[in-house]
Amino acid sequence: MPLQSEWHSWKINVYNGDIMSEDNVTHIEDPFIALLPERMSKFPRGPFDTCPKFTISEGEIETGYAVLADNISAEMLLGLRVLVIDGYQGTNWEEFITGLNEALEDQKIIPEYINIKSTYASEEEIQNKISPFLGGDDPIFGMHFPLGAEYLFDAKKLSELRVKASIKRGVAGKELTIIYGPAASLIELYDKLWYIDVPKDYIQERARNGEMTNLGSSQAVSFGNYYKRSYFVEWPALNRLKKQVLPYLDRFIDLQDTEEPTSIKGEDFRKALKDISNTPFRLRPWFYPGPWGGKFMQGHMGLDPEAPNFAWSFEMIVPENGVIEKKNNVALEFSFDCLMYLQNKNVLGETAANQFKYEWPIRFDYLDTIDGGNLSVQVHPRPNYIRKEFGETYTQDETYYICTAKPGSKVYLGLTEDCDPAEFKKALEDSINLGKEVDVEKFVNSEPSKPHDLFLIPNGTVHCSGEGNLVLEISATPYIFTFKIYDYLRRDLEGNLRPINVHRGFENIRFERRKKWVQENLLAKPRVIKSGDGWQEVVLYDAPFTFYNVHRIEFENEFTMNTNGIAYSTNLVQGQQVEIYSQNGRVTRLSYLETMLIPAASGAIKIVNKGKGPCKMVLVYVKPEIGINVPLNDPL
Repeated sequence: MPLQSEWHSWKINVYNGDIMSEDNVTHIEDPFIALLPERMSKFPRGPFDTCPKFTISEGEIETGYAVLADNISAEMLLGLRVLVIDGYQGTNWEEFITGLNEALEDQKIIPEYINIKSTYASEEEIQNKISPFLGGDDPIFGMHFPLGAEYLFDAKKLSELRVKASIKRGVAGKELTIIYGPAASLIELYDKLWYIDVPKDYIQERARNGEMTNLGSSQAVSFGNYYKRSYFVEWPALNRLKKQVLPYLDRFIDLQDTEEPTSIKGEDFRKALKDISNTPFRLRPWFYPGPWGGKFMQGHMGLDPEAPNFAWSFEMIVPENGVIEKKNNVALEFSFDCLMYLQNKNVLGETAANQFKYEWPIRFDYLDTIDGGNLSVQVHPRPNYIRKEFGETYTQDETYYICTAKPGSKVYLGLTEDCDPAEFKKALEDSINLGKEVDVEKFVNSEPSKPHDLFLIPNGTVHCSGEGNLVLEISATPYIFTFKIYDYLRRDLEGNLRPINVHRGFENIRFERRKKWVQENLLAKPRVIKSGDGWQEVVLYDAPFTFYNVHRIEFENEFTMNTNGIAYSTNLVQGQQVEIYSQNGRVTRLSYLETMLIPAASGAIKIVNKGKGPCKMVLVYVKPEIGINVPLNDPL
């Protein structure tokens, strides 16, 4: 698989001109263990791999439409008459069917194609069914759709197509019917089932470019409206169906490259997922600019130098990230949720899986404000509020881990001791209505930030990163429920004012969290809990505010551990590179600032320092007592 800049022709994220090779990684000095120079404007390329791949042991990953046509031809000799090709929203069906048809014509096979969208309910019917979940005029928020994709269909039309498929299966000879499109497996009566998947960043970029519509819609809408309907209705509905079909699908297809799709047999795909679930692995991060975005990631991670900035790196989120598997230099990406649907207990461990089911509950992402600006002043909803208003089971308690920073950098956290809530609210409302700037530091407390600081941010706490920080944001997975209460009158990259939610924000702010309370409760106070020859384990966060703990291991040469049925999110926050030796014989590399998931089933692992200088790695895990005698969110 080519690098992301070549692989995703629709979006250039990775700069081809300065990619580090494995041969020279260990020769790079690590300048990022101390404060960055205040005036530093260019940041050197580091060993960060933007397209990590997991080599599978069994099966083959195949490329192109000819392979698919060959498979169809062989299966027709065994009785294939009805092939269903299901797939996710965002799949470029037109190009796929064109490519497949050309390959089938070479085989003298002329199928009948039926697009499942012909059985959708009318646009008006769909809108009536889903409107209670779209939050009315709220530009951002809604409620998770609790039903399946079948509710988007016309029951009579779907039933008629099922009858037709049943008849087609009984026809002798060489006739072939291909039924395709999102939720096509609802037809139920078929001989073989394929599934096409594409990553969420690919989907969102197509939507931003006006290349696609919501399911059952004839016209494209604004990206905001597209995303809201997708997030609250279509993705949950399609995910339920994806979970149902994964155990028995016959072929899995990655269609990011519509000219050369990659695919794998269903049974081999499931074996690969089991293999991955027993071994530390990385997800593919993806990056996005923003109005406050910085320049550090752009340099260190080798991102598009022509982009205005890069604000976010989404490192580990079940709904957003994918995993790349490869075999013989051919690669295929699948969404992280596929792994969770089939191997959640291996990944999470028995106890955490009982609580979180198929969710990976811990989110890692980067916020880059180095040579950028302050984040918006914001607050996350309280537990009861997010359950009532949005149908989420838990809320976004988070932490900021400062990876690197410029001198004088700050994190804004809690309120000042003399903050008057009424005055604060009026100032925020005046900024919206009158375009007045707000003196943020009059109302919001700030704390100095330096590398390896950790700030705790339980729900209801006003916060944001100031400029000059690279923040590893460690949080509970719900990730779009952020009430921005002030954004410095900035516009987004499309020139629009960003949505501000002063009313919702003030319904959730915990006004007792002021400077003194913040300094006593929300600034990490590291303490050593274990140590040995050249290593120590430090607790950064084990407060009752949320369901996860944050530890850090610090070592000169190596560190050994056993998962003991607990899954870990980890990140190398200091050091050039480590190698992780698993008990199954696999060796995985992790470089500076890269994120890795260590599944609960990994068992014993050894981490070996392969660079110069000592290493520090954060280890984040779900508390073993969660779901037994510890609540998911802050009980205070």
